Amino acid sequence: MTGRLHVQRLSLARLAPDLKSTEPLIESPNLAPRQPVSAFRLEQGRLTHTPLFWGLTPPWLKVLDHAPHCARAETLSKRAMFHEAFSARRCVIPVSGFYVWKPQARSKQPFLVTQVNRAPLLLGALWCRYHTTLTTFADSTALISVPANACLSSLTDRLPVIIPPEALTQWLDPSTDLSSLTPLLIPAPLELLGAFPVSKHVNNPAYQSPSCAHPTGRCCAGPCHRSRNVTTYLRYSAPPQGAACRSRPDHQPALDSRPQRMGGREPGGRCDHPQGEPV
Repeated sequence: MTGRLHVQRLSLARLAPDLKSTEPLIESPNLAPRQPVSAFRLEQGRLTHTPLFWGLTPPWLKVLDHAPHCARAETLSKRAMFHEAFSARRCVIPVSGFYVWKPQARSKQPFLVTQVNRAPLLLGALWCRYHTTLTTFADSTALISVPANACLSSLTDRLPVIIPPEALTQWLDPSTDLSSLTPLLIPAPLELLGAFPVSKHVNNPAYQSPSCAHPTGRCCAGPCHRSRNVTTYLRYSAPPQGAACRSRPDHQPALDSRPQRMGGREPGGRCDHPQGEPV
C-alpha cells in the first residue's frame, strides 16, 4: 500500500472548477505520513480544500504512531475507527502520483504510479476531528485502499481507491447513501494507471528533490506492459521538459515481461493491514 505521495504542479481549476479557495495546495515530491496534506471536502455545502494531518487520529487514540494512514475498503463498515468517518466524513486527496515498493531479493524498489496521461488523481479518503479544547480542534485523514488491479499487482497488493472526477460530489456529500458508494470502491481500470521505477532516495522522507519522479529503469507496469506500442506511456513517463534523468540521460526504458512477485510492505507509516507497517 502507498506510503508516500507525489504532489506537484496541480491545477486547482482543472481538479475542481467549483472550488472558490485561492489558497495553494501543499506540494511535495515525496510526501510521507504524519505530515499535512491538502484535501477536498464539503463544508456547509461548499467545496473547500484544507490541510489535514495524514494519519487518522480519533479522540480515543493514545499513541500517535498508531494512527493508520490508510484503511482497507473491506473493513470500513466493520471497524469502529472507520465506520463513522466513512458514513459522514469523506474527502479526496489530490495528487500527481503515489509511490509503491516492489519486494526484491535484498531490498525494495520504489515505483511511481501515475495516470498514464499524467493528469491529476483524486484519492478517496476519510477524515475525523479531534477537539483539543472547546474551541480548537485538529482534523486528520486516512486513504482508503482496494486490491491492486491486474496491471500493478506485480508491484503491490493494495492501491488507493481512485475517485472519478464525475463522482466527486457524490463521494463528498455526507447525505449520499453508502450503498451507492460501493461501486466506487473498486480497483482502478487497467488503462488508467502506469508505473516506473524511481531512485531509492525516495525511501528517505527528508529527500525532497524533483528527481524523485525521474524514471531510473524499465517501465514494467501499466498499459506499456500489455502492448507492443509503448510510445504513449513512455512519453508521459519521461522527466519534465528541461529536466534530465540522472541515472539514464537518454531515458529509453524497455519492456520487462518477466513474472514478478507480489506482496510486500512499504516504508512510510502504519496501514490497516499486516503488510502496511513500517520496515
